Amino acid sequence: MSREIEKVAGIPVVQMATIVPIMMTVGANRIVPGVAIPHPIGSPELGAEGDRKVRRKLLNKALEALSTRVSKQTIFKP
Repeated sequence: MSREIEKVAGIPVVQMATIVPIMMTVGANRIVPGVAIPHPIGSPELGAEGDRKVRRKLLNKALEALSTRVSKQTIFKP
């Protein structure tokens, strides 16, 4: 879906997921790996402050990915 949004509408899309090979298979252009399957975009076991830091780090990486021009599938590691 994200690939089609980019191709048809010209809107850059970032996929955040824990299983990167699946994102590669479906053709996502910008991939930010998540933390873990039960909590892909956070780490509640770190407590409120730790979870917030992890989420902010992932969000910043996704924003960086959005502003980066890519010509092939790219993984942006946090």
